[in-house]
Amino acid sequence: MENRESIIATKKFFSLRETFKKVLKYFGPAFVVSVAYVDPGNFATNISGGSIFNYHLIWVVLCSNIMAIFLQNMSAKLGIATGRNLPEMCNLIFKRKVNWLLWIAAELAAMATDLAEFLGGTLGLYLLFHIPLMYAGLLTGVITFIIVYLEKYGQKIVEIVIFALVAIISISYAFELFLAKPDWGKVMYHTIIPSIPSGEAMLIAVGILGATVMPHVIYLHSQLVQYRNTGNTLEEKKEHLRMEKIDILIAMNIAFIINAAMLIVSAAVFYKNGMVVESIEEAHMSLKPLLGSLSSWAFGIALLASGLSSSAVGTMAGQTIMKGFVGLNIPLNVRRLITMMPALIIILLGIDPLKTLIISQVILSFELPMAIIPMLLITSQKKFMGEFVNTPIEKVIGIIVASVIIFLNGLLLYFTFMGEV
Repeated sequence: MENRESIIATKKFFSLRETFKKVLKYFGPAFVVSVAYVDPGNFATNISGGSIFNYHLIWVVLCSNIMAIFLQNMSAKLGIATGRNLPEMCNLIFKRKVNWLLWIAAELAAMATDLAEFLGGTLGLYLLFHIPLMYAGLLTGVITFIIVYLEKYGQKIVEIVIFALVAIISISYAFELFLAKPDWGKVMYHTIIPSIPSGEAMLIAVGILGATVMPHVIYLHSQLVQYRNTGNTLEEKKEHLRMEKIDILIAMNIAFIINAAMLIVSAAVFYKNGMVVESIEEAHMSLKPLLGSLSSWAFGIALLASGLSSSAVGTMAGQTIMKGFVGLNIPLNVRRLITMMPALIIILLGIDPLKTLIISQVILSFELPMAIIPMLLITSQKKFMGEFVNTPIEKVIGIIVASVIIFLNGLLLYFTFMGEV
């Protein structure tokens, strides 16, 4: 009897090990995508949200993450089912004028993304090593070039580098959270119960949405899955999608925990001490007397890792967008130099980086429907998706997600024109 139980236990162990190895083989695309959900724009919106409105906006982070999981699942499914990325499918299906419009919107989103990412890396170097902003900006560009160059040796290498950078961000904020000692009762309450205290809170809430649900990685995820999309049979593709859903679930929830930690630390440290943080530099400097020098170093390291990793991901997304929609094949280095310019100009003009980051995230929120609506239209058509076509429930959820985003944008415009933001 004992031998039989031992044999069963051994079989279960090896079965679990094989499953783990299979899942590990497919890990990567969602972790690359998740970098966009913890980029420097998230630092800006979450620091502002926590320092001004305490724990009130944690529910926005949770809802944004739920929408992100759904949308990244849709993007991955489209890539696996069709063997093409979203921009390529748009190019096949829509008229040329529509594709040019979608391309312009996607490039505007990419520019806003690059701005946030580049500024984050620059500020990280400035805060940690006191390098003047202009030189820090140039150094950020050089490091980004190096990370992107690694793609020459295969997507897996880039995935490993980015995974390491995400791990650095996670460890840094776990340390911050330990030192901050937040009120966990209030954290739980505001995670579940929605509240928008004012029109200014609406601006930050939409900024959090724009910083969390990112249009450029909706395009990118459908491309990243192609690296492992080698199976031709229906069962192989279904298995690929199952594994990718696990990848998404783990990566997106790690991103949620990091985002929530940013806002919670800001509320527990800055709001609690009556401080409204108006710049990332101020957040960094304020942590030192409140939580100690190690805390300010952890913040700077997390910001630097975020800026560098998300810059690389932004570049990858830009290439997918250019090639897919209108067939442009601008050299990678040329594109990188072009997208650096807005951030360098902002640094030279001395414009407040924190406010710039927040506005960039609001721009991203307005660009989201231009990525979401075409994706939902394509994934709802059986002639393109076959057995992977959206179910009636997925169609309803898609309509709800798109409607919520458009509604929040409309509400932001109302508050803006009424002078409440």
